[in-house]
Amino acid sequence: MKSKNELGELIRAVHFAADKHRMQRRKDVEASPYINHPIAVAHLLSEEGGVSDLITLQAAILHDTIEDTNTSHDELVRSFGRDVADVVLEVTDDKSIPDRVERKRLQLVNAPKKSARAALVKLADKTCNLRDIRATPPANWSLERKREYFEWAKKVVDALPAVSAPMLMAFNASFELALE
Repeated sequence: MKSKNELGELIRAVHFAADKHRMQRRKDVEASPYINHPIAVAHLLSEEGGVSDLITLQAAILHDTIEDTNTSHDELVRSFGRDVADVVLEVTDDKSIPDRVERKRLQLVNAPKKSARAALVKLADKTCNLRDIRATPPANWSLERKREYFEWAKKVVDALPAVSAPMLMAFNASFELALE
């Protein structure tokens, strides 16, 4: 069990992410609260992956804050320390690149270079995305668009460093179900 201090630090990351994502919604028909996604990523790492490393779990909760909110790397360094901030930055797409196709290509190129913590967060993120797309897909996504995402996500995951057999099993099971 985590110490009281570690639990407090994890809850502080959840609070921070909830505040940053408070106005955001997922693209599903129900427009689910966005914060459900980073919480699901951390939950997957903890429950199915057996991950108990505080830095990895905080980074999972915060993984979309730089990419999708007005949060800066420096703000994360001040709030959670350099280790957490660096993992978040490592899994962040560069939104200054306007072309979505290029950003996706760069995820493939950069996947093998990820640290173990970043690879865990990326793997959990892709797994949760597959599960979400299968259960509550974006409203305007065709079957073909979903399949394209599944295939691309598999390529990214296959390029990541091998960091966790349980997490890879979770991804592969989600991938197989997603293609049904």
